[in-house]
Amino acid sequence: MVKRGRKSAAELALAPVVEIVQRPGAPDELTDEEAREWEAIVARMPGDWFTRETWPLLVQLCRHTVAARRVAQLIHQEEQSDDFNVAYWGRLLRAQERQSALLMSLATKMRLTQQSRYGPRAAATAARNAGDGPKPWEF
Repeated sequence: MVKRGRKSAAELALAPVVEIVQRPGAPDELTDEEAREWEAIVARMPGDWFTRETWPLLVQLCRHTVAARRVAQLIHQEEQSDDFNVAYWGRLLRAQERQSALLMSLATKMRLTQQSRYGPRAAATAARNAGDGPKPWEF
């Protein structure tokens, strides 16, 4: 419960306790490009977001991100090629689709997407807590 009124000198003199959380560094098993993805993702989330048990999922997310980028490069090369091969291009598009599905699944499971962080239930709760309805004294 929040205390009403001014804070006392003793309350103002108390320094807030700040816990420093060390962000996990990229594992050695990742390539340089995958490690850059790891660092970029970890830097965007709160410091304690990635606990030890989530690291294998994050490793795979980084690997699939790099793989998806490579498949996209191959698709672009094939589309620019003078010797365009429709069958090869189709296989690349299917590979891109698989990588995209894996990325979406991992990101959602790790609660990295907007959908997984703020859904309809959270929106309804936020609306109720924001005071959008009538105040008790307005009845």
